[in-house]
Amino acid sequence: MKISDAYVIVTSPGRNFVTLKIVTDEGVYGIGDATLNGRELAVVAYLEEHVLPALIGRDASRIEDIWHYLYRGAYWRRGPVTMAAISAVDLALWDIKAKAANMPLYQLLGGKSRERVMTYAHCTGRDIDGCLDEVEKHIALGYRAVRVQAGVPGIPTIYGVAKREGERYEPADAELPAEHVWSTEKYLNHVPKLFAAVRERFGDDIHLLHDVHHRLTPIEAARLGKAVEPYHLFWLEDCVPAENQESFRLIRQHTTTPLAVGEVFNSIHDYRELLENQWIDYIRTPLSHGGGLTHVRRIADLAGLYHVRTGFHGPTDLSPVCLGAAIHFDTWVPNFGIQEHMPHTAETDAVFPHDYRFEDGHFLVGEAPGHGVDIDEALAKQYPYKRASLPVNRLEDGTLWHW
Repeated sequence: MKISDAYVIVTSPGRNFVTLKIVTDEGVYGIGDATLNGRELAVVAYLEEHVLPALIGRDASRIEDIWHYLYRGAYWRRGPVTMAAISAVDLALWDIKAKAANMPLYQLLGGKSRERVMTYAHCTGRDIDGCLDEVEKHIALGYRAVRVQAGVPGIPTIYGVAKREGERYEPADAELPAEHVWSTEKYLNHVPKLFAAVRERFGDDIHLLHDVHHRLTPIEAARLGKAVEPYHLFWLEDCVPAENQESFRLIRQHTTTPLAVGEVFNSIHDYRELLENQWIDYIRTPLSHGGGLTHVRRIADLAGLYHVRTGFHGPTDLSPVCLGAAIHFDTWVPNFGIQEHMPHTAETDAVFPHDYRFEDGHFLVGEAPGHGVDIDEALAKQYPYKRASLPVNRLEDGTLWHW
């Protein structure tokens, strides 16, 4: 099968999504997700200028060769824009290959390693009591793992917490980056109280997760990890900026709290030292940012050698295309850990019809050929792109800090 057409669809049914459609001369098509929150149009420009023209006429079945053509041929390798573009091509080509084989994607990868995929929900509140109420609601929905985030006294805006109770949390909430205020000491003093309250009310059977969102230094992260050890977290996520992988050595020396990292990673090279030194416990890179199935399966295989499991990033700024492919990957991969789940809006689900389903805290993979997610192009046109930017943080003295 030769690639006869390839084009990008940008739509915003509540969030901006960049979708790639690749069509073959036999009429089989595949769908890929190229969304990069806050950098959507940069990915579109790269795809349309450098990638799509080079795809026409190529054999769609030669996924490995096309992957290396795009990666090695770029010269300026890696980087979020390049890898998001490669990811979209790769996901679309795997979709085509599975459709041509008339089998669901997980079968093409090697078949099921499990019958269902455990997910975790986001439970947030303006204060601890509000967060506890959200935990109760999600336990009733069948979740057995929840990420808890709560407002911190003295900090007006906290990552993961909506501005008003009951609203969906949306970080990219302005055309240009909003500026938030951050206090590490107030945060560190307050967070252990949140976990103590959750355990006191719900006991030890529920898995608890927490996202620090890159805001601490290594010794501060070590302090937090040690402070929450009595509450036996499932993981502590992104506790430091990970450009310096050695940071995790210091954290690991001081705490047994499991560590997760990688939602901003896009290459196996970002993980190498972390995995070889066994400084982390979960890898977070989504299929739409880490080079697609072709590359992320290599990361997962390397992680498995060191008893590290998957825990893919799954926010609402990654489309159902990415989520659907992830559920197939999760169903297959031997060293699966957990899958993040932020439900998409009804409008998003209508634009991206899919055959995966949620049931009692788990995802169940679909049996349609391919990854099971499509796009309604006519409906997508009703939701034009809207510029939206992620915030930045400043310390209380005005110093720019990690968001």
